[in-house]
Amino acid sequence: MKEFTAESIRNIALIGHGGSGKTTLAEVMLYKSGEINRIGSIDEGNTISDFNKNEIDRQISISSSALNLEWKNNKVNVLDTPGYSDFIGQVFSCLHVCDTAVAVVKSAEGVEVGTEATWDYVKRHNIPAAVIINKVDNEHSNFNGTVDIVKDRLHNDATVISFPANEGINFNTVVDIIKMKEVTFSGVSVKEIKISDISEAHKADAEAMREQLIEKIAESSEDLMNKFFEEGTLSEEDLKKGLKTALIKGSFVPIFAMSAAKGVGINNFLDYVTEYFPAPNERPSIKAKILDKEDVVEIKMDDKGEPALLVFKSLSEPHVGELSIFKIYSGALHAGMDLQNTKNEKSERLGQLFILNGKNRKEVTNMYAGDIGAVVKLKDTHAGNTLCSKNFSVIIDPFEIPNPVIRGAIKPRSKGDEDKISSGLHIAHEEDPSLQVQFDPELSQTILSGQGELQLDLAVKLLKDRYNVEVDIVEPRIPYRETIKGRCEDAEFKHKKQSGGRGQYGHVHLKLEPQPRGVGFEFVDAIVGGVVPGRFIPAVEKGLNEIMNKGILTGSKVIDIKVTLFDGTYHNVDSDEVSFKLAASQAFKKGFLEAKPMLLEPIYEVSIKVPEEFMGDVMGDISSRRGKILGMDSEGPFQIIKARVPLAELYKYSTQLRSLTSGRGVHDRKFSSYEEVPKDFEAKVIAEYQKSREEE
Repeated sequence: MKEFTAESIRNIALIGHGGSGKTTLAEVMLYKSGEINRIGSIDEGNTISDFNKNEIDRQISISSSALNLEWKNNKVNVLDTPGYSDFIGQVFSCLHVCDTAVAVVKSAEGVEVGTEATWDYVKRHNIPAAVIINKVDNEHSNFNGTVDIVKDRLHNDATVISFPANEGINFNTVVDIIKMKEVTFSGVSVKEIKISDISEAHKADAEAMREQLIEKIAESSEDLMNKFFEEGTLSEEDLKKGLKTALIKGSFVPIFAMSAAKGVGINNFLDYVTEYFPAPNERPSIKAKILDKEDVVEIKMDDKGEPALLVFKSLSEPHVGELSIFKIYSGALHAGMDLQNTKNEKSERLGQLFILNGKNRKEVTNMYAGDIGAVVKLKDTHAGNTLCSKNFSVIIDPFEIPNPVIRGAIKPRSKGDEDKISSGLHIAHEEDPSLQVQFDPELSQTILSGQGELQLDLAVKLLKDRYNVEVDIVEPRIPYRETIKGRCEDAEFKHKKQSGGRGQYGHVHLKLEPQPRGVGFEFVDAIVGGVVPGRFIPAVEKGLNEIMNKGILTGSKVIDIKVTLFDGTYHNVDSDEVSFKLAASQAFKKGFLEAKPMLLEPIYEVSIKVPEEFMGDVMGDISSRRGKILGMDSEGPFQIIKARVPLAELYKYSTQLRSLTSGRGVHDRKFSSYEEVPKDFEAKVIAEYQKSREEE
């Protein structure tokens, strides 16, 4: 097996809205490079990239796939990412390790919201990027219009590298303005291409675009700008050198015309990838923390350095096995090597090393810095963990996990399946860390949260398919809070019990007062003269804490109350801690109900990104959910609506938002504060709680 070092490796991630053609593009690239001998199709469910049964059934990418091919003595690692927004967490993990992001957009529809969401990540992290305008063979293709949209919405320095000679259903030729040639493709399964001079019909356009390209590259450096002014152009050598430099700096984004389904434009693109896309060692060195220290160290992409890698994906599939997929940031790997996991400081032995093409894997003996590979499932290592030499204990920054935008509670259909449910959801989280699972002791529910309803549904399907366990996703209980608006000057309770022998006696007087929001619970011991002996005071406080955790109105925690113990009595023989604990809890309950009790609900700050034409519908929907609009911002053709909405009104909101906006709206949310529940709504919540108690 041929071995590749950093300078001959290219790592690209295909990103973009669902249906833009990323998986087909990856499939045809593998075929054109000779990696596979027949082209699979999404309709037939036999592509290399989409091998998961759910992907085949639904005909969409659900999981990111690691692929590789060889082109002109370079290894190109291709990460095919899902386009559906439910799986954006997997896109983020691939972008974290790639060296160039390639956005695939449709020539008829232009830039869609799924592309916008992932491009935001590219911009924030300054990842070198390119754009493929795909499906130029569509009868409604509008290549030039899409170029303008790309410049407007993605990057104003995006520049055409190839354009269609015959756009539309007969599209088979691109004009390559680097080579200044026309390249004609005879069909998707034909590897030979025809290269010819640019026809007269396209020569003027090609020359004008090449001039724009030269000017754009000249602007990327002072030296090139000086040469351009002196000579009026750039030499071939300066242009090629400047292209790569500008791409790495992020000041230049190349645009390619393509039809992945017909195989048109793919050779030109792969030529460009190997010649101009940055190798891993041409990107800036990453910084990592030293274990147990705040010190930061620079990791050089050097295969002679100490080994360090980041696991960015775990894969667990029937007939595939359990794999950890990683990128090597330093050093060389070989099977049998022992490395340290700096997350848990446990040692891991690398078993067989593989390079992947979907579920197909080839065993390799060695791998070097910059490469992407896989190892059979490690014992204590998960996605986001660093493995490194014990002589070089570093923690590489893990990838970003997006905030959840949907939550659901797991409700088993039969008892006794808790262990299977826990194991299954753990695997689902391992494969996609943006799917989060947590048992909430306050709600007594297992909460599943993530990026969309489909993501949650697939986790449920995994439980059924692999573990034969059936569960439903139901609306989670809301973690309400209870507090008071008024005061109770004297809440008295005497706990007295006599049943032969020693009895029970505890007697307290409490004062209850509201506290400012967020201050919490304050207990004041104001006993004078020992009317309640000091040894019973902790029992009083314990009784208060217990009843406040259980709640009075809806079984929700009580917050922001000051309770003063100012009087009471005791019995020399019958008084004990239990008696005073019970007296305190009952006195509190009595005083709480007298002090104008109220219910508080969690309020979330929601940021909604929608095309302008859907603004009215979305804002109306927010108002119907008891939401308050905070303001609006513009971002290109999109509007950003900021609002505060009660959590009780956000169940399945992501699904409703997609419905309102034809799939083009996205949102993010985070907890803001607790606020008073309106009285009519409060009465409904309390009534539902009381009914559920009666049914129990």
